[in-house]
This record gives sequence, C-alpha cells and structure tokens, in this order.
Amino acid sequence: MRHALVTPFLASLLLSAAPEAEAQTPRPPTRQEGNLAPGRGGDSQQSVPRQGDIPQGAPVETAPPNVPEFKPAFPQQTRAPAVKTRTPIVVTEVASGFNKPWAIAFLPDGRFLVTEKPTGSLYIVTAAGKKSPPVAGLPKVDGRGQGGLLDVEVGPDYAKSGLIYWTYYEPREGGNGLAVARARLVDGPKPRIEGLQVIFRMQPTLESTLHAGGRLVFTPDGKLFVTLGERSILPGRVQAQDLKSDFGKIVRILPDGSIPQDNPFVGKKDARPEIWSSGHRNVLSAALDAQQRLWIVEMGPRGGDELNRPEAGKDYGWPTIGYGEEYSGEPIHKTTQAAGMEQPVYYWDPVISPSGLTIYSGALFPEWKGNFFIGGLSSQALVRLVLKDDRVVGEERLLTDRNARIREVVQGPDGALYLLTDDSNGRLWKLTPGPTTPPGRAP
Repeated sequence: MRHALVTPFLASLLLSAAPEAEAQTPRPPTRQEGNLAPGRGGDSQQSVPRQGDIPQGAPVETAPPNVPEFKPAFPQQTRAPAVKTRTPIVVTEVASGFNKPWAIAFLPDGRFLVTEKPTGSLYIVTAAGKKSPPVAGLPKVDGRGQGGLLDVEVGPDYAKSGLIYWTYYEPREGGNGLAVARARLVDGPKPRIEGLQVIFRMQPTLESTLHAGGRLVFTPDGKLFVTLGERSILPGRVQAQDLKSDFGKIVRILPDGSIPQDNPFVGKKDARPEIWSSGHRNVLSAALDAQQRLWIVEMGPRGGDELNRPEAGKDYGWPTIGYGEEYSGEPIHKTTQAAGMEQPVYYWDPVISPSGLTIYSGALFPEWKGNFFIGGLSSQALVRLVLKDDRVVGEERLLTDRNARIREVVQGPDGALYLLTDDSNGRLWKLTPGPTTPPGRAP
C-alpha cells in the first residue's frame, strides 16, 4: 500500500478533524465571467457555442489556485473556457422547511422522496409541495457532522416490489460506518416501511463524523454502485488504496447485497470482493452516462476536487497523488502523477465542494443535452460542464446570485432539473425554461 507524505504536524491536524470542503461555513464564492430513467442518467451529445468545434476564451474560474506549483497533466484538465446558457431559466420553489436535506428520488406518480440528513427523516412530497409525515420505521442514524440519512433511490422493480434503498451513517459498537438498507414503502396518510434489510455495511468500523460517501447508482443490468469515503482522519485516509478496506472505494453489489461475480477483485487474496475501484477521497456525486458508464465527482482537500470515470480495478491515487493541499497549507502529495494511478478527467483548484450529479438528457433544455450538472456547496453554485470525447471543454456557474449551497441535483421525469439547498431551511427548487425575447423586442 502506498502512503501520502504525512508529517507529524500534519498527522496531528488530521486527527483533530480539520473542517472539510463541505463544512457548513462556506468559502467565499469564486469570481466568474460573463432518456435514461429520471434521476442521474444522461446523454452523450452536447450543443454549445463553439469556435472550431471547441468553446474558446477565458475560464469561468479566475481566482488564483491554492497550489499553483501543481500543473495539469494534459490540456483541458482544469479551468475550461466559460460557456453561457442561452435559454432563460426560471427557478420555482416547490417546497421548503427541510433540515439540511440531502437527496431526491422520484416515485412513479411524480411525487418526490426527500431525505433529511441530521434528523434521519424521509418525506414524501407532492408536486404542489405538500409534505407527508416522516416515513415511519427507518433505522436510527448517527446524524453528527457529515453523517445522518443520505441518499435514497427507488428500486428498479419498484412497481412490483415497492422497494426503496437508502444510505445512512449507522451507529455501531466502536464507532460508525455507512450502511445501505432497503425496505418496502407502504404509502398512505401515515407512510411507513416494512421488511427492513441492511444489505451492505462499510468495513471496518471507525469513529468519525466525516467522509463516508453515500451515493447510490443503479445500472440497467441490475447492479448497484455505492460510493464511499475514507473517513477523513488519518487512520482512515491511509486505507483508501488498501483493498482489504472499503474506505475510499467505489463498491458494486447486487440489490440483495450479494457480490457480482464479474467484480474485479472477486477471488483475489487480501481484497474485498465488493470493490470496484480504489484511491478515492469522498464521493458525494455519481451518475451514469448514455453509455452506462459511471462518472463521479469527489471532494478534494484545499484544491483538487476531481471528476473521474471509475473503471473496474483501477486506482485513482488518493492520498498518494492529487492536486490539493491540507487546509493548514501543509502538503499532502509529493507529486500529481504516479505509475499505476489514474489521472482525473478534470479538477478544480479552488474547489467547488461537489455534491450531487446528473447528466442531462431531457428535452426542456436542448442546449444542455449531455451536459454534467454538479451541486456546489462552498462554491454556492450549480456547476455545468460541457464534455467532448470525455474531456471537459466548457464550464459554467449557475445560480450564483442566490447564495445557496446546492446539495443535490437530479433530472425529473418532466425534463426539469430539481435541486436541494443545504441549510436549516432547505428548499426544493425546480428549474425550467423561461420565455425568450422575440427578435427586435427590448427585454
């Protein structure tokens, strides 16, 4: 196992759990210029203003990098040219009053499932914004720090089984850890769950209120990706590339918790069979593209948020390589590249603090077809990426005037984007196209 550069001073900082990129107190917003099933899937084609087929001009990010000595490994790996959405956007508040909501999922009739992180509450919300009582029967959560009730997804066979799936920080003897559970949703005036099963538990158990990941992504062939963090503190961080640990991994399981036999480490000595990829820091954003490939956006330290496309059995480098530094300014990495470790497709320095990802495939915004949309916490923005041939060629920061931490972004069955804001009066927003100004008319 490879280790990062860790000084005694740095170790003491890590063990004191310095504030993370997604901590509640935001950094100042950066300056700026200028279908699959509903949810987190998308298309692969883009339609954006281009010069010579590639957007040109200055990047959307103009703030200086935290680690200027680290240079990109290839062109277009960071600070892509700014692009601008031409379609007017209308933001409608569907509901409010959520205590730090975390995730959205859609029921077949168009109602929402919304999770509340610190309280462990799950709500059913109508299109008119009416909230149900909290769904009864969910297990207790450890709601401290970044813990609590996190993602929720409707099972692929929901019409038959009524199963929903969710992730949460599970209190355990000796600490806590991320768990994935499923149960049948019993709808009605007082909704509840029945037949609770915990299908996956992150191992080992560790006492930490940070970095457990938590996004769920179902694949069309019936597999379930679960994103995991490395718990942030030093005893967890050094396990991110250790295949005997779930920390800092993407895992792939079946809906009942069993292991797909084509996972890359099945039958390998000293490796957990659920592991799909390793060397991740904390993954709160994940989605499939039109080719059914998994994409993730992961939290970096100070500098070094990353867009990755995790492939089976590959190591994405954390904490050995990367583009950021500790919040104290102390170094983490000696280098940004190493043999046998993958480069990010794209990185941000300064960070955006990503949470939530959808790849747009709807018809409401034709110019967004195939674009990536990422919730930004410290950046207080909806981050749009334009890709061509799996490289980022354009970036935009939307909704920056609203001063809101964006926790979740999903595409609805109607082609609108739905967002959750991360605060004690969390709001559910709907983004739709507004009217355009006819030619020759003043706006």
